[in-house]
Amino acid sequence: MRYRILGGTGIEVSTHCLGTMMFGSAGNPDHDDSIRIIHTALDQGINFIDTADMYSAGESEEIVGKALQGRRDDVVLSTKVHFPMGEGPNRSGNSRRWIMRAVEASLKRLRTDWIDLYQIHRPDHRTDIEETLSALTDLVRQGKIRAFGSSAFPAHETVEAYHVARQRGLYRFRTEQPPYNILARGIEGDVLPTAQRLGMGVLTYSPLGWGFLTGRYRKGQVDLSQGRAARAPERFDPSIPVNAAKLEVVEELVKLADELGRTLPELAVAFVVSHPAVTSVILGPRTMEQLEGLLKGASLVLDDTVLDRIDELVPPGTDVYPPVALWSPAPLTDPALRRRPPGDRSAS
Repeated sequence: MRYRILGGTGIEVSTHCLGTMMFGSAGNPDHDDSIRIIHTALDQGINFIDTADMYSAGESEEIVGKALQGRRDDVVLSTKVHFPMGEGPNRSGNSRRWIMRAVEASLKRLRTDWIDLYQIHRPDHRTDIEETLSALTDLVRQGKIRAFGSSAFPAHETVEAYHVARQRGLYRFRTEQPPYNILARGIEGDVLPTAQRLGMGVLTYSPLGWGFLTGRYRKGQVDLSQGRAARAPERFDPSIPVNAAKLEVVEELVKLADELGRTLPELAVAFVVSHPAVTSVILGPRTMEQLEGLLKGASLVLDDTVLDRIDELVPPGTDVYPPVALWSPAPLTDPALRRRPPGDRSAS
């Protein structure tokens, strides 16, 4: 396993990061099995684990905490804050009030005294970014976190946060965690170049494109009655043009993987690793078999000829489908932010 420096922090992390979203009630409810998967990943050289407080309502953090007993010093541990963790107001978002409460709860579930990377899971337009950065800076100074980053932030908000940190003498985001895969390359035009210019580490998620790059979903073979396809048919129904487009690309990618003597998942993960802005790619297995299958491709190097063929199928900077980020810019969700008052909508 190769190791890369995480966003100028001096912390070395494995090029593969173990994502734990599928551990707990949302995926694998067997704690012992999930712990075995975590230990196998560590034994294979992965030293970077990513979780979040909202994964299975805290259960994922609890599983990770149990798995790391006696091995904590060998692991770079990352978690996140933002999404609701209970009913009522002030139990979500990026306010100082919530961050200070949420980090204590995460530390308890993770059974640790510190978090190596604490990430803001999504932007929060109700909260001034200075408020968020100030709270995170205090947590670094208190020793409860070592560094902090963002997740699914658009490039312009990353730049804004960078300048606010400089102007106010605060610590800055050291990392960004965006969705990125062969079918969703839009961030190559702004998010990834911005991260490079600002010296940020990038840990990407969804390398298998919500399952489409596993090879399980092929033309004429999509079963909408079970699994992910049953839970979210709008993302898999082949009668929907965007899904049909994904299936067309997958057919060509399967051929390419076969020519290389590799599986489609191995090809997909190797593609993400090859981008110079990417520090680590998050693998999110639910089973031991899935983890072992992904790790088989760790040594795969894609040469320029292969990358050129992928570029022909999905041009750089384009999305075959809009990646799921669970967040939309406020001007797209609140009409008042994109409409002038009625009396001020004419040119004369």
